[in-house]
Amino acid sequence: MDAPLLEARGLAKRFGGVVALRNGTFRLMPGTVHALCGGNGAGKSTFLSLIMGIRRRDAGMLLRRGAPVDFAGPLDALRAGISIIEQELSPVPAMSVAENIFLGREPVGRFGRVDFRAMNARAQQLLDSLHFAIPARRLMMDLTVAELQLVEIAKALSYEAEVIIMDEPTSALGEAEADQLFAAIARLKEQGKGIVYVSHRLSEIFRIADHWTVFRDGAFIGAGAIRDISREALIRMIVGRPLAEEFVKENTPTSEIALELREVSSGARVRDISFVARRGEILAIYGLMGSGRTEIFERLFGLAPDRGGEIRLFGQPHSLSSPQEAIAAGLAYVTEDRKQSGLVLSADVRANLCLARLKALSAGPVMLRRREAAAAARMIEIFGIRTASDRLEVSGLSGGNQQKVVLGKWFLTEPRILLLDEPTRGVDVGAKREIYRVMSDFARQGGTVVMISSEIDEVLGMADRTIVLRDGRISGALDRATLSAERLVHLAA
Repeated sequence: MDAPLLEARGLAKRFGGVVALRNGTFRLMPGTVHALCGGNGAGKSTFLSLIMGIRRRDAGMLLRRGAPVDFAGPLDALRAGISIIEQELSPVPAMSVAENIFLGREPVGRFGRVDFRAMNARAQQLLDSLHFAIPARRLMMDLTVAELQLVEIAKALSYEAEVIIMDEPTSALGEAEADQLFAAIARLKEQGKGIVYVSHRLSEIFRIADHWTVFRDGAFIGAGAIRDISREALIRMIVGRPLAEEFVKENTPTSEIALELREVSSGARVRDISFVARRGEILAIYGLMGSGRTEIFERLFGLAPDRGGEIRLFGQPHSLSSPQEAIAAGLAYVTEDRKQSGLVLSADVRANLCLARLKALSAGPVMLRRREAAAAARMIEIFGIRTASDRLEVSGLSGGNQQKVVLGKWFLTEPRILLLDEPTRGVDVGAKREIYRVMSDFARQGGTVVMISSEIDEVLGMADRTIVLRDGRISGALDRATLSAERLVHLAA
């Protein structure tokens, strides 16, 4: 019988007096996909950092094909045939796709100069083999978040590693791009490679994984074959309790129109978009990567120039030429990338929560500290943000709690219309349910939610109506009675 490609026995890590991981146990066999499951704060990221040599373990043993290994850093792990696609992307924006893929490993020609022709050709061949429609010469700064994710996947695969760790690889991808990735994973399995797959999307795990391992509260809980466990049992192991219902939906749309777009255009893609969103409604916008979903939100929030059309809020026309004007009109915008555009990672929880209400919480240039602290405490309680202190740096929170901070920041502005771009990206099933509750409560109390989502189950579970985009135009609109996965995919493709 083949030896495991990678095996961890009792890995442990402590940060000061806090135990981040204990008894980290894992076993990856050749030609398999092994799902590493767990909620935010379960210890998965710490475990992966120990495997890659990013952090030094305090205890335990790591084996590569049965032989003990001890990596001093990520370069040692790469040399041993282990690569990782990290959840948080770190591209070099001013460089091309090819330069990012082969960064530090550039092919050289005569006189030691970089052979750009060879590098571009190799990068394009790799991208084409994965069916990723991205030109190797394009600058990273010109790519969407989803395209950046695809480049990161290509970079990890370029090392030709035997063990490939994928940490939330589809978090920014639509259905079509995810299918491309799954096809690439199937080819890797055929080559005998092992995939460590980390995802909060249980539908993906049951689709592509062969085995599962669950961590909870920094400890190994259990492991087994996917064919031997149900979705409900896996959720129960992840959250430590039965989850009565994944989606929380108690709102009832009214007839009053809160937001109306009339032949609005935005950016290079979006043309002649017309739709309405009503008070009390959760309206979903669905489409594949590049369909123009985010460009609509950028136009509504004053982040993109007016390219024609009319926007009306509660019956009144608005130019919405800046975020300040959008906020004053009652809009709030939760972007798809909380790290880059939703949070100030070096600031604490309190500062991030109060960021959009500085004028109301200050007297001239001086912050009113008691008012600021009270506002932050209210949002922490409402959203159930798990933090030891509101003075804790927000980068130290789990992904789900960071997303709650972003939501809390905008709720302090007392919005009437919530624009949510991938609101549950990279959060666990428990945190998802809490975010769905917030959305439902907001709509139930008369607010309007417009949600962009790449997850079909999320659209089916939460949307009252769905607008489907294709190539920058509306290809169809579905109400809850006619909504189905098949119709969504058909209209989007």
